[in-house]
Amino acid sequence: MLKQKLTGVALVMAVALILGVSVYHSQIAAAIASLGARSAPAPQEAAQEAKQLPQGTPETSKGQRKVLYWQDAMNPGMRSNKPGKAPDGMDLVPVYADERSAGTDLPPGTTHISAEKQQLIGVQYGAVESRPLTRTIRAVGRLTYDETRITHIHTKFEGWINKVYVDFTGQLIRKGQPLFTVYSPELVSTQQEYLIARRAHKYLSDAPYAEVAEGANSLLDSARERLKLWDISDAQIAELDKTGKVQRDLTMYSPVDGFVLDRKAFENIRVTPDSDLYTVADLSTVWVNTEIYEYEVPYVKLGQQATVSLSYFPGENFHGKISYVYPQLDTTTRTLKVRIELPNPQFKLKPDMYADVQLNIDYGHRIVVPQDAVLDSGTEQVVFVARGDGNFEPRKVEIGPRVDEQVVILSGLTPGEKIVTSGNFLVDSESRLKTAMGQMPGMKMEERKGPSQPKKQEGKESMPGMKM
Repeated sequence: MLKQKLTGVALVMAVALILGVSVYHSQIAAAIASLGARSAPAPQEAAQEAKQLPQGTPETSKGQRKVLYWQDAMNPGMRSNKPGKAPDGMDLVPVYADERSAGTDLPPGTTHISAEKQQLIGVQYGAVESRPLTRTIRAVGRLTYDETRITHIHTKFEGWINKVYVDFTGQLIRKGQPLFTVYSPELVSTQQEYLIARRAHKYLSDAPYAEVAEGANSLLDSARERLKLWDISDAQIAELDKTGKVQRDLTMYSPVDGFVLDRKAFENIRVTPDSDLYTVADLSTVWVNTEIYEYEVPYVKLGQQATVSLSYFPGENFHGKISYVYPQLDTTTRTLKVRIELPNPQFKLKPDMYADVQLNIDYGHRIVVPQDAVLDSGTEQVVFVARGDGNFEPRKVEIGPRVDEQVVILSGLTPGEKIVTSGNFLVDSESRLKTAMGQMPGMKMEERKGPSQPKKQEGKESMPGMKM
């Protein structure tokens, strides 16, 4: 260095003498002064600086981050007190003092990641929220009859049908509407007995003997009750009282409203009490049978509201409630059948139609995080909480149900905390790596011997630009 400065001064003086320009006098004087100032104390300053630097500590300039050591990125246990190459040929990476000291007052496992490294591994943030949480279970259902509203019409006596009024299936009938007329010898004899009992009651009700009057009343009541048990209406009995004549053919009326599903009543056929003449279904209420998967079973309860929509009625929704949950699971499809009771006052809904079913589940206010924020190992669940200044704390949490890309947090987090939602796998790897490093003794690279790093021969200079 001194040799180069002397050469520079000599060149300046030579130019000044040749050109004879006085302007170079000040430059020559400044150069000589600086040369004298640096040449004398240089050995002492160098020795003093060498004493101030601790053995094996890298030198750092003012304003720069302090480097503790260099390590192999692929094998952090191998360290060196100076930069260089790892055995695999990669450059050693520095470990700074602020990184090592950061997080000393933070929970165990907290790791520090610089902003540059966060950008490289794609770290993204989210927030812990407390908000109303709802879930919708969607399924496909099929409409069917309300089995509690299906009626089978029989006669309670033997006879023959003379005339049929409801003569085709699918017909809508109302309660009290005539169905057919029937002739029955038993029914005729019962009417005669009733008329005789009625006349006896008329003459014997004022008898001086109480036992006779009570017998007449009892006979009349029993005859009337027998007619009612055979489904003879009060209007027909009143007509019998009015006319006093036996009716050969009696008309049978419908006991319910509904649609005729099946008809076996024809003219001139003999009927018995076991003859199923009509099957009538009341469609003012229909059922929707749907199937849900077994993991959705805990969220379905009796009385829960349901929304049903059909492609035949676009834009229109029908509302009902769950009336029954079947007790047995289908082992083939792993689904459970659920029944929904649906009002159908206008008979728009027909049995065997297909429908889309929505079951809304209200969880109330819950603490939730994005599903990607939770690292689930099967035995424990971890969320990384951003503590600021590049520090990340692994927090064990207890999770609840997963709803629409959100996870319910039962414990471990509080609303408003900043968490990692992307890149948390790499953050977890960094945390585990630094935790493992803190539990194992450091290993210096100079202590590692191997054939890949031959010793430098003394007396031979290396080529310029090549590090040995």
